[in-house]
Amino acid sequence: MNDIARVAGVSLATVDRVLNARPGVRSVTIEKVNKAIAELGYIRDTAAANLARKRLYRLLFIIPETTNEFMMALEAEIAAQGAKLLHQRTTLQTLAVPPFDPRAMVDALDALDPSKTDGVAVIGVETPAVRDAVKRARAKGMAVVSLVSDLPSSERDHFVGIDNIAAGRTAAQLMGRFVRGEGRILVITGSRLARDHLERRKGFDVLMSEEFPNLNVVASIEGRDDPELIRQLLPEVFAAYPDLCGIYSSAAGNPGLIRFLEETGPHPELTVVAHELTPASRAALQSGTFDAIINQDTGHIIRSATRLLKATVDKAPFDRTQERIRIDIYLKENLPHQGGEA
Repeated sequence: MNDIARVAGVSLATVDRVLNARPGVRSVTIEKVNKAIAELGYIRDTAAANLARKRLYRLLFIIPETTNEFMMALEAEIAAQGAKLLHQRTTLQTLAVPPFDPRAMVDALDALDPSKTDGVAVIGVETPAVRDAVKRARAKGMAVVSLVSDLPSSERDHFVGIDNIAAGRTAAQLMGRFVRGEGRILVITGSRLARDHLERRKGFDVLMSEEFPNLNVVASIEGRDDPELIRQLLPEVFAAYPDLCGIYSSAAGNPGLIRFLEETGPHPELTVVAHELTPASRAALQSGTFDAIINQDTGHIIRSATRLLKATVDKAPFDRTQERIRIDIYLKENLPHQGGEA
């Protein structure tokens, strides 16, 4: 900072104000300081600066209040990461809201106090009201990251999750190659308000029509990630489509699908591709009830969200390649060791 002040011809206090984006500095002075920084090749040590200021990162994860295994795995990762990050003056907390409930998400976001929360990660549906609530949270000075299901880039700061259109196309490629002959394919979705579910269906439909016209994809059933609802809906579907040869379970609620197939099976003619490697889907893959699982690493998602929230708060750079969430494909033959799915 002494070097910057000397080269820029300003005081140490002015350099401090510019580095910390404090008001009261003329634009011409800011330009002088930034020019000196560039000439000197100065890279700010954000961690050291935060330690000196006793900076505390207070991050909140707003997640659906549900017992589905994927969300429970995310919640467990939040707790695990939170315990590890306490020494870095970072706290992670969770707030559960009813799933697929835009009003509950809006109320949760609007209730946030920027003096108590620096950044928030949200898993929610995409509606105009939710988008506006995200804008209001950012306008208050809070960083906002969308998890798993994206929001428009103009509203949030970052998205953490897989490319869901690519995930749908991947599921279609697996389905088309595994199914032999002709027939109908059922897609089980969660909610038409959830962008990740819509994008997966879009990617699935496009690739199926392009490469596997012999397979007819029928209308989705909306299971709302509720295993019991899905189990109740399936008998009518199987009665309506006796030539059903494939099921793409694009959302949560897999335990309901598994129970139905095991109670009415075996179904050797049926190919099933599902999402997320959880205890239930792992067992279904091992037993042959499922044929393939498309997965996203829950640990990577929470670590990435935390890093991006902190970087946004600090207005610091980040490594895009480090934050890219991979699409993992699991078959019975390449399952990770038990406990490795997170």
